[in-house]
Amino acid sequence: QIAVFAFVGIELVGTTAAEAKNPERTLPRAINSIPVRIIVFYVLALIAIMAVTPWRDVVPGKSPFVELFVLAGLPAAASIINFVVLTSAASSANSGVFSTSRMLYGLSQEGDAPKAFEKLSRRAVPANGLYFSCTCLLLGAALIYVIPDLVEAFTLVTTVSALLFMFVWTLILLSYLNYRKHRPALHQASKYKMPGGRLMCYVCLTFFAFILVLLSLEDDTRKALIFTPLWFLILTATYQLVRSKRHPRTAVRDTQDS
Repeated sequence: QIAVFAFVGIELVGTTAAEAKNPERTLPRAINSIPVRIIVFYVLALIAIMAVTPWRDVVPGKSPFVELFVLAGLPAAASIINFVVLTSAASSANSGVFSTSRMLYGLSQEGDAPKAFEKLSRRAVPANGLYFSCTCLLLGAALIYVIPDLVEAFTLVTTVSALLFMFVWTLILLSYLNYRKHRPALHQASKYKMPGGRLMCYVCLTFFAFILVLLSLEDDTRKALIFTPLWFLILTATYQLVRSKRHPRTAVRDTQDS
């Protein structure tokens, strides 16, 4: 789940299209830089570590990056790594707050979220969405007091997050397949097409199913796998409540169809 969780947020590139000045130029550059950064900061970093320390000698309770810097003669390695981790976490949280506020704003405009998220501040920023996102972050931090074991709490949060984002990525892939089916002319006219197209969508969906099987094999990740459907039940109930208040007739029709 940690490996999947590490890639959470790459879909945010698409959400910035509405606020980009020249999306036809900037989005391809941003998307193309993602695999390059993964290779440099993830793959090459692992190669450097394993070139110095055999993977069998890596201690689970210690950071391999810290051990590598210690071998290089840097006694302040732990502090350096902690600084990098904290800045990376802050950057990730910032992107999460940005995307959540914009998503809530878009859902509110479509009538799928409370109307309060549709209001903008004087600087045309969805402030209510930002406040809601920050509140959720604080509630996530309070989870440490509910689950005293830090490792167990971290595993629960990362596993649930990985599962939810795999669900989001699945919706994106299915939307892409539907787009290819019903808008072939628009796809053909696109200047920046997805390599592999339909085939890679099915490869990714198969990989997600494989990850679900792996998560069910371990006790700690299995707990989160069992807990995740509860979130979808809460989300469905909230969605029906919001739709019934904003669109009574549509909500009745949706209920009858379901």
